[in-house]
Amino acid sequence: MWKDLIRTTSTECVFEEPASMEDIAVLEKLFNIQIPDELKTLLCETNGTNDSNGNPIIWSTEQIIRENLNLGERIEDTYILFNNLLFVAGDGDMFGYSTSEGVIKQNNIYVWNYENNRRKQVATSLKKFIEGRINRKLSI
Repeated sequence: MWKDLIRTTSTECVFEEPASMEDIAVLEKLFNIQIPDELKTLLCETNGTNDSNGNPIIWSTEQIIRENLNLGERIEDTYILFNNLLFVAGDGDMFGYSTSEGVIKQNNIYVWNYENNRRKQVATSLKKFIEGRINRKLSI
């Protein structure tokens, strides 16, 4: 489903091997969060997607963990997500889901502005985010 969707938007994207359920479980346990089904199904189909220049459209589980660890805060064996955002993409601008007490209630994707520490909704779903990112039509 996700590869087909991405291919209809761009034939030049590069797909990775699918994430394992263990990879996803590590991500969820580390941040004490349940990731949305739309992200889970994408990661199970392709563990990260890049454009033809190697720029990430959606990070792999490993990069999602690494980038969120770099910004987050550790309390015992759990990490607290920075600014209540689970970042899933970025290349300067950081994009992610809004979280509240370990729950992602909506599939909206936000961009975080590091200069003023504010967020802005850029897409109502992962599908819309990917299409906007590939077509360079996200309003940041």
